[in-house]
Amino acid sequence: MRRHTITPRPGWQQTVEEQGLIYPLTRHPDDSLRPYWDESAYYSFSLDEVEALEETVEELHRMCLAAADHIVTAGRFADLGITDPRVAGAIADAWRRRDELPSVYGRFDLRYDGTGPAKLLEYNADTPTSLVEAASPQWFWMEERFPGADQWNSLHERLVAAWKKQSALLPPGSPLYFAHSSDDELGEDLMTVAYLKETAEQAGLDTDWISMEEIGWDSLSGRFVDNQLRFIRSCFKLYPWEWLTTDSFAGHVLDTLDNGGGTGSTMWIEPAWKMLLSNKALLAILWELHPGHPNLLPAYLDGPRDLASTTGYVAKPLLGREGAGVTIHEPEPEPEPGPGTGSAGDEAVPPVREGARCYQQLAPLPDFDGNRVVLGAWVVEDESAGLGIRESSGLITDEYARFLPHVIL
Repeated sequence: MRRHTITPRPGWQQTVEEQGLIYPLTRHPDDSLRPYWDESAYYSFSLDEVEALEETVEELHRMCLAAADHIVTAGRFADLGITDPRVAGAIADAWRRRDELPSVYGRFDLRYDGTGPAKLLEYNADTPTSLVEAASPQWFWMEERFPGADQWNSLHERLVAAWKKQSALLPPGSPLYFAHSSDDELGEDLMTVAYLKETAEQAGLDTDWISMEEIGWDSLSGRFVDNQLRFIRSCFKLYPWEWLTTDSFAGHVLDTLDNGGGTGSTMWIEPAWKMLLSNKALLAILWELHPGHPNLLPAYLDGPRDLASTTGYVAKPLLGREGAGVTIHEPEPEPEPGPGTGSAGDEAVPPVREGARCYQQLAPLPDFDGNRVVLGAWVVEDESAGLGIRESSGLITDEYARFLPHVIL
């Protein structure tokens, strides 16, 4: 794995916009516009590296599914902050019926610098972002800049194949709606949903548009409807399940949830069981089930434990995206007990917790020429499907991160 600088293509902004990336620039707090799609540099990998990473991703995916089964079987929903029995019941039912429910994709965030095993930072399995730039513009960039080379990228083909394979699970006689949020000023939701809608259409599915804000409730029939009062039988959404099950329509969502088997009236994609994988508590449960695994970082739910004085730790809200609420804590030596204070154990005080957190070992993102790098490794269905790379100036990958293409050399 190496970082290379390169001169951007003339007219690159118009080029990537035409390829579906409608926000190639990011507005920063100083009101400046800077590239989000950054082709002034790229990363190269060897084929052996990519093949090893693919195996790691698929192993992590299997481990996450096994952890989800453990959570349901052991009834550990409270560890995920899920205390509503109806929500827990809906998740458990969706998990048991998962073979009857379409499930398309997810993205692992990995720490990797080319010298050691990749480490899992988190799994974005419900509403992952950066799909369009990973699937489309970087592929065309490679074909133009490195003709004849290869890339860890079979996203488009695998997405079309996944829709085609799982189309039989969708309710018949009704289009599959693709819902975005009209409140998204950047257009990221719209862009991602438009791309996924295109892949579904290429698979032969009947599709339609709707915004989340346009979805209505027909009190007479007890069903969700579109703006023409047609029943919504299936819907792909970029609207997190934790919002869907807590907003003003949550009761209707749970009352009409189609978890397969022909019950209910609306099937949502991704399915409700993805709440088990997109929750940061999963990181602690994985470490509990696989202590010492080379691709995991120590993580706990009851506090940082010895991480506070050894490696340092990162405190992550159980739910959230783009680094929101994440705090970094460098290691601090344990205080020496003073006269008459008893043992250090007697003086131990649990950390102050502002909401539920997962405490994960601090593993600073690798530094390439002053840029902090995180790998976003995609799975489609259960197979590794591609890679997207984001860089940031700090240790937290936030909304100001940049996307860089890659190539296998």
